[in-house]
Amino acid sequence: MHYQLVVFDWDGTLMDSAGKIVNCMQMAARDSGLAIPSKHQVEHIIGISLVPAIAQLFALSDNLVVEKVVERYKYHFVTSDTVACDLFTGSVQLLSALCEHNYSLAVATGKARRGLNRAWAQTNTGQFFEYSRCADEAESKPSPDMLKQLLDVTGLKPSQAVMIGDTTYDMQMAASLGMDRIAVNYGVHQEADLRQHQPIFVADSISHLHQFLLPH
Repeated sequence: MHYQLVVFDWDGTLMDSAGKIVNCMQMAARDSGLAIPSKHQVEHIIGISLVPAIAQLFALSDNLVVEKVVERYKYHFVTSDTVACDLFTGSVQLLSALCEHNYSLAVATGKARRGLNRAWAQTNTGQFFEYSRCADEAESKPSPDMLKQLLDVTGLKPSQAVMIGDTTYDMQMAASLGMDRIAVNYGVHQEADLRQHQPIFVADSISHLHQFLLPH
């Protein structure tokens, strides 16, 4: 593998968190008197930063209403739904192996910094990542801003990095920079939609991804 930097999305790529996100968004809608979205509707906006995701999901233009839903979502995510999300099987082994092979690792996520730090603490995985950009530090996906910032701080070119994610937003932001991208089809977006953005590989599990990145 000729890349120097491997950038991972978090939710749906390394962490199996879609179910919790859907549950908390539905509870936030109920609290806010909004129509409760379906599982599919919520999954479609996973990966976008929280404020634009909620505005899009509920077709809201009133910032005060958006802020109320955001507050309720965060409340439920931290307080009500206390089930810790698991990493997908094999994630720690993959991250460890990449580090052992001297790849630099980064995260580009729709989570806020506080949320990513909490997830790292819960899973003891923060030590694997040299770099990260979160929703409150950059423009929301599919803008390439997160990746631009990571390239700037590392001094690398797009050809020296690869983006790995489970959503079309991940694929779009890498494609707009001419950066290679790898899709995983076990997250929230359909493989057919991911393939429209011409990933160099589609993985159906972490072990499948591991085999591609670090073939024996």
